[in-house]
Amino acid sequence: MQKLPIGIQNFEMIRKENYLYVDKTKQILQMIENGKNYFLSRPRRFGKSLTLSTIEAMFQGKFELFKGLYAEEWVKEQAKNPAGVIRLDMSALGNYEDKKELNKSIINYFVRYYIKKYKLDIVVQDSSSDVFLDVINELYEKFGSVVVLIDEYDKPMTDNIDNLEKANEMREILRKFYNVLKGCYEVKFIMFTGVSKFSKAGVFSGLNNLKDISMSEKYSDIVGYTQKELEDNFGDWLEKNSKEMSLSRKEYYDGFSFDGKVRVYNPFSVLNFFDEGKFRNYWYVSGLPSFLVKYFKKHGITNPDKFRHIEVESNFVDEHEIESSTCESFLYQAGYLTIEKWESKDDKEILTLDYPNLEVLGSISSLYLKDIYHIENYLPLGNALWMAIKTLKDGNVEEIVDIFNNVLEKMPYIDFPKKLKEDNFIFSNRMSGEAYYRSLFVMLLRGGAGVTTFQESYSKDGRADLVIPFDEKIIIIEFKFANNSKEVDKKRAEGQEQVKQYSESYKNEGKKIISVVLVADNEKRQVVV
Repeated sequence: MQKLPIGIQNFEMIRKENYLYVDKTKQILQMIENGKNYFLSRPRRFGKSLTLSTIEAMFQGKFELFKGLYAEEWVKEQAKNPAGVIRLDMSALGNYEDKKELNKSIINYFVRYYIKKYKLDIVVQDSSSDVFLDVINELYEKFGSVVVLIDEYDKPMTDNIDNLEKANEMREILRKFYNVLKGCYEVKFIMFTGVSKFSKAGVFSGLNNLKDISMSEKYSDIVGYTQKELEDNFGDWLEKNSKEMSLSRKEYYDGFSFDGKVRVYNPFSVLNFFDEGKFRNYWYVSGLPSFLVKYFKKHGITNPDKFRHIEVESNFVDEHEIESSTCESFLYQAGYLTIEKWESKDDKEILTLDYPNLEVLGSISSLYLKDIYHIENYLPLGNALWMAIKTLKDGNVEEIVDIFNNVLEKMPYIDFPKKLKEDNFIFSNRMSGEAYYRSLFVMLLRGGAGVTTFQESYSKDGRADLVIPFDEKIIIIEFKFANNSKEVDKKRAEGQEQVKQYSESYKNEGKKIISVVLVADNEKRQVVV
């Protein structure tokens, strides 16, 4: 079996060292032959850097790397007149605290990778924009054409999302730097990639000829693996992992869509799955977009289920800068939401968004448990809670209550719902008290135990908070919120009446129905039955 290119983003290394490569050169060649200035937004760990590395090798005419690939003949022809390629990775600039250091970091990058490497006759100036232009001109003199590839174009801004003044300073530096390319005839091909589109309009204000292919059906599979690509390229690895796991593999790692039609696997996750043969949240543990956590904390985003099957207009990621972007825009661009459906309604293009797969559902739950609810060591707690639910029999809910209260005891006081006015509790102005405790319970199951086999259930009598189906039984859990201990009995009675009604929806399924009412006593910060 060919080696799996886990974490390898260098096309030349993959080909020379016989790592498995899924041929994307057909899509890349289509892009090259149909235009010259492109922008692509995709989540992290999705293959953007490898795409740029492949384009770099193509324009450099390294035909020996493309034997057997779709673009082999094109690259052979290109080898007769290779281009000078500038590939700048904004995530590799090192540390910079302000716009002056960012400017200096870019200059040092050019000195290290281009001026010294190609022995360019350039007097290094204090402006990164001037150095950029000088490098373009010198490479043009050497090669006759220049290609510019910019990876993670937006990182200096998204790194400072919690400091908009600083983010705007970075944006000004980058706007001036990128605008060097405006009207630069020496450059025959340009491509920018990044995680977000937040700053695209502001940064590229002078580059109005960039073609955004982020949501284009034509290039929807330019990164990620389709089901066919998986079957055509990973035969040995599919055989190694039992066929019984194939459906679960699809549920865990497939489902990303950037046009509402084509579905792709997260390449980083599925490669790690093949390597280890275990279902895990590989994408989440590989690193978390810092800008996402900062945004959630700043805006008090506390309930991830509110974004399930949410409808938005098709321009929902185009019309906002960082300071005014919506929650769903952040989640989509970070890779936590994907396009479930794309349709026309009332002369508008409407998208339905949802979490793409089980890995992402577990990942968003882990994010909330660790960074929003501040629960340490949540994995064993989540697993213990799930085991208590699986073995639950009539009336035996003490273990569930004890585990959940153990979690609540570990949480900082500041993270609990606050009383804003009489009989009205709310968390960070975003979530009711009842929803807070219910959401925490659900996140603990998803992020701690990796369990997603539950749902909110709608009936003519309302909506059950949590329905967990098993082969032999169905468990219905209803959450109620009490301002203080005096209200517990009243809320318990309300919940018991509700679950009786909800149980009617399942009485014909031939399974034992177990109903549980959990009342959150916010005064004591614990749940009771």
